[in-house]
Formats: sequence, structure tokens, C-alpha cells
Amino acid sequence: MTRTDRDHDLVLLGATGFVGRLTAEHLVASAPKDARIALAGRSPDKLRKLTKQLGVDWPTVVVDSSDTAAVERLAASTGVVATTVGPYLSRGLPLATACARAGTSYADLTGESAFVARSIAANHGIAGASGARIVHSCGFDSIPSDLGVGLSAEAAGGGPFVEAIAQVRSIRGGVSGGTIDSLRQQLLAAQSDARLWRLISDPFALTPGPSVRLPAGSIPHGTSRDRATGRWQAPFVMGAFNRQIVQRSNYLTGWGYGQLLRYREVVDTLPGVRGRALAAAVDVLPVVLGGALTFPPTRAVLDRLLPAPGEGPSEATMERGRFSIDVDVYPVDGRPMRTRVAAPYDPGYRGTAVMLGESALSLALDDLPDHAGVLTPMVAMGQALAARLRAHRFTLDTSPLP
Repeated sequence: MTRTDRDHDLVLLGATGFVGRLTAEHLVASAPKDARIALAGRSPDKLRKLTKQLGVDWPTVVVDSSDTAAVERLAASTGVVATTVGPYLSRGLPLATACARAGTSYADLTGESAFVARSIAANHGIAGASGARIVHSCGFDSIPSDLGVGLSAEAAGGGPFVEAIAQVRSIRGGVSGGTIDSLRQQLLAAQSDARLWRLISDPFALTPGPSVRLPAGSIPHGTSRDRATGRWQAPFVMGAFNRQIVQRSNYLTGWGYGQLLRYREVVDTLPGVRGRALAAAVDVLPVVLGGALTFPPTRAVLDRLLPAPGEGPSEATMERGRFSIDVDVYPVDGRPMRTRVAAPYDPGYRGTAVMLGESALSLALDDLPDHAGVLTPMVAMGQALAARLRAHRFTLDTSPLP
């Protein structure tokens, strides 16, 4: 529950940005009328304009995420901070640390392995002592993956599991400039630091300490074929990061899924020869894009063609958005379980705005498990968050595999 002795229950930082505005719109529609919500950002004029457009009289807070003193004042003024201000690797750590120190819960949208690893190292112990829940990756990265595995695991009666797999059955939506910039900045940082390259690819990068672990080569990779549907499948572009979040949930629950869990994510293409060719193309796309974003001549071209930070897909593109994912777990003993995670929203933008908004409201208002530290959505909020998402047209249904 939120700190009632503070000025606000919840502050949304980055409210005037593309995803921030969508999140603010969701909070207006979803939050209880007596919730004490404030909108924060760098521009007072943009904040005033936004509150007028939203039709609310919520207070506004002018704060620059690079101003450490201002960030500390913000953290001390509220029970929860939700932030859309990225790239988190270059901008996010001071706020997460301020929240950890102030006993303030925190939610963000990062998909940056290096940032989450740094936050764990800096903040897990501090937040554990202060009672703060620091929850990274509260959007399409990585709530469907994390809740999907967690809900399937609970329905199966707990671990250990031999394998878990998330299969992206359908996905449609646009790409924002903020997402591109986060990818670009992490790749550029890793280009000059070999340790970051290893961290990005390590399934256990977010699980410090000794454990019995599978060699990375034992996790299936490359293209494959789903025997049930006949469709070819390729590795999902965000699968490597989502796997790190799932394994952190595993770690935080005392390796509740089993230390030898193999987890991977794939995306459906088509059956037959065309599907195999498309899966092969999808498989190499991240490597090609990553190379283009780090090679100066091609980066300069892409910088002109791709959306800039603060820009996003059109209204028409978002209206057509949707996603559907089947998350299957295979226990050592017992029947395999499947959780379908789906929503009629653009996954990266309207869907992510709902996920971030409901995560922030859950941290502020719900009676949650007694955990503190740098957590995951499943460990911090679990069934409470799942119930909130179902109330907003998300499917989170678990059943035995046929």
C-alpha cells in the first residue's frame, strides 16, 4: 500500500512524452477518483497543457531526471513513481536509487539488461531495507513473459520445470523513437565494453550468486517448427531480455521454477517453405539491425529514417494493434500448463500504457506480497496485477496443455 503521509500516492514522470501521455490517459480512465496522482516532466507549459487536455486538476511537478536533488525530492514526495523517461541506461539510475533510499515504490518500462543489472547492484539491498519495491520492465517487456510463466507455474503446483516456452502467436503494432533510442544507446555502450555484450546475452545476468545453471548452449536457439500448428518459428526479438526477467523471478522465489529451467521465446511465422524462409529472416534481423545501428554510416541513415525519441506510431496503427502469446511450462512431475496472454492493444504503446498504469496503481493501492528490493512484476504484484489487467480487456487464462 502507498505511503499516506506523503503528498501523492503516485507520480507519473515523463507524462508529456508519447507513452507517458498514453499512460496518463489510462490513469484518468482507470484510477479511483480519490487517488492522489501527479504528473511530472521537464516543461511546465507542456504539463499544464496536458492536464487541460485530460480534463483533470491533478498537480504537476517540474523535474529533470538528470537533476539528482530534484529527483530525490520527487521520490520523497510520493508513495510510487512510474517513469517513461529513457533511455534508462543513461537516465534512469538516479531515480531508481532515490526511490530505493526513500522507501518509494517504482515502476518503469526498461528493456535494457545493463540498466537492470546496475540497478540490482546499487539498489536491491537498500530497497530491501527501506521496504521499496523497485520493479523494472512493467510494459510489453516483460509483463506477458513474466506473468505468463508465473501464472502457469502456480497452476502447475510449483516447480521444478524442465522447460518453459513463450510462443508469440500474433503481434501487430508500431515502433516508437524512444524504443529505438534505448536499443541504440545500449548497443553503443556495449560496443566499447565487452562485459556489456556478455551481460546482454547471459540468461542469468540478473541472478547474482552461486547456482546450478545450464550451459547457455543447452538452450535451443535458431529456427524451429511447431509440431502442433505446422508453423515455423524464429527467436523473438526481445526473448533474450525477457528470459533474464523470468530467471530473476525464478531466483527471487528461491529458484521456485528450478535451477535447470530452460526458458525461451519464439514467434510464429507461416507453415511450409515460405514460413521457413521468413523464420530464417526474422532470426537474423536483430543482428542486422544491431550492426546497422552501431556502424556510423548506416546509423546516420537510420537516424534520418527511424522515428526520433518522443515520436510514435499513428493513431490508425495503434487502433489495429493486438498481440497473443501462449506461455507453456513443463514440470518435472505433473501436467504441462499453458497461460494465454493476449490483448486488443498495440503491444508497445497502448498495451504498454495499460500495463504500466495498472502496475503503478497496484503498487500504490493493492495489498501485495511482503517483498521488497529490486523485483519483477510477478514477484512484486503477481495475481493482483493479473486481476487488474483482466479488468482492462487482457486475457490471462491458464489451462492444462492438451
